[in-house]
Amino acid sequence: MPAPAIKRHLAALLKCDRCPRMHKPVVVGRPVESRIMLVGQAPGDREPLLGRPFAWTAGKTLFKWFSGALGWSEDDVRDRMYFAAICRCFPGKLPKGGDRVPSPGEIDACAPWLELEYELLRPALVIPVGKLAIERYLGPAPLKEHVGRSFRVSLSGRDADCIPLPHPSGASPWHRMEPGRTLLAHGLGLIAAHPAVTARFLTQASGLAG
Repeated sequence: MPAPAIKRHLAALLKCDRCPRMHKPVVVGRPVESRIMLVGQAPGDREPLLGRPFAWTAGKTLFKWFSGALGWSEDDVRDRMYFAAICRCFPGKLPKGGDRVPSPGEIDACAPWLELEYELLRPALVIPVGKLAIERYLGPAPLKEHVGRSFRVSLSGRDADCIPLPHPSGASPWHRMEPGRTLLAHGLGLIAAHPAVTARFLTQASGLAG
């Protein structure tokens, strides 16, 4: 699958106007050819300004997790994982504070973009981050029943492994308390050991040797 196909896809995605309540611009990641897909929930208010997903506080925590588990810098992660999301636009703030949760209709309207990405990338590993993303793949359940485990899911008729992570937001203490801390570490270990990830290690080592 050539990189130009991803670039065309992202160019079309940036023009999406399906959801009038969503705030523009659309937030997309790098046009990375990867069989590892990280799927977030929706951008926060900083991401549209900075032009990339997980650009602020939660992102710092997320990349710290990957640095500890994989030894990858933020740039390494952005270059080796394709960043997607359940919704690609900032939903806006609630009247009493906090980010608005995307509506079921908005989630469904954005879903075809994900479906097309499954077709383009044929991911072997999908990493949903946060409850909204996890539920899209595995259905509703307490985090302790999903985080720290690997599941097989079907993406556009192709099987893939699904290893969920909690949302790295500082507003949630779940990943800093037990059993969340242990389950998070187990989940990151499963990601580090996954063939799609270890293949990236081998590719890097080969490039350095050359």
